[in-house]
Amino acid sequence: MKIEHHISQLLYRYQCVTVPGFGAFLTETQSAQLHEGTHTFSPPKKVVSFNSHIKNNDGLLANHIAQVEKVSFEVAVSNIMNEVAAWKNNLQIYGGISLHNIGELFFNSEHNLVFTPTNQINYLTDSFGLSSYVSPAVKREVYKQEVEELEEKAPIALTPERRNGSGVLKYAAMFVLGAGLLTTGGFLGNDYYQSQIKEQTLLVETKVQQQVNQKIQEATFFIENPIPNVTLSVDGSEKANSTKAYHLVAGVYQKEFYANKLFAELQQLGYKPTRLAPNKFGAFPVIYGSYTSYIEAQNALTKIQSEHNPEAWIMIKEL
Repeated sequence: MKIEHHISQLLYRYQCVTVPGFGAFLTETQSAQLHEGTHTFSPPKKVVSFNSHIKNNDGLLANHIAQVEKVSFEVAVSNIMNEVAAWKNNLQIYGGISLHNIGELFFNSEHNLVFTPTNQINYLTDSFGLSSYVSPAVKREVYKQEVEELEEKAPIALTPERRNGSGVLKYAAMFVLGAGLLTTGGFLGNDYYQSQIKEQTLLVETKVQQQVNQKIQEATFFIENPIPNVTLSVDGSEKANSTKAYHLVAGVYQKEFYANKLFAELQQLGYKPTRLAPNKFGAFPVIYGSYTSYIEAQNALTKIQSEHNPEAWIMIKEL
């Protein structure tokens, strides 16, 4: 009976398969390899080796043969012993043996037993279906010599770049104009500058609020970086507007039932909430309160987030 077929099957599952009275076949996992000389990529595999000093019967091979061949354990051990005797006899007569799908064993010049594993089988099941791949070397065309020849025939003449000073003068004029606005009339220039900042800030706030309204769904939202405060002016004056345009939102719901539920819960907790009219999306906002300045709203938001609702946020809108 040829037992190398059974050894080969066990090498897929075990790291050591011992042949009693002969030696042990060992496996070690090797990672993927790149052979630069041949441009070959090899997948991970189990490398098979042989140790002639491990000869004790661990029962693995005999049990496997007994189950597969449907024979008793004693018969399996006897068949292994007969096969080992044949191997040793062939080694003495021919100097070597070949084990199918495992490798070759032979004596070297110093009469030491040497094992050469086969490259036809990869016993690593994780690499099933993977094979070696040869990638051809990348060929790069060199145009250096052609370029040098062209330069000899038609040398390239470099001319200094003419810089246009109009751009520099333009920014210098803008700087002088801005400095004049700040210095002429003292505080008058500064007031004009501040009013321009406030107008731009109001435009930013309006745009941000439009984006927030488009995203309102059944859940509440939390704005981590709220926009800075803005002072609304009437007829170009600097008098602060007393309109409460900053609202501390507790939640916005598509169904009025949930808005009423949140409103009642806030009242029980001692807050003075307000139900706002449905927005253009048909959602029902519930707010903790409204404030005339962003600083007041931000202070209230910090307190609410730490004590009750971390997801509360500030809505900027004139009601």
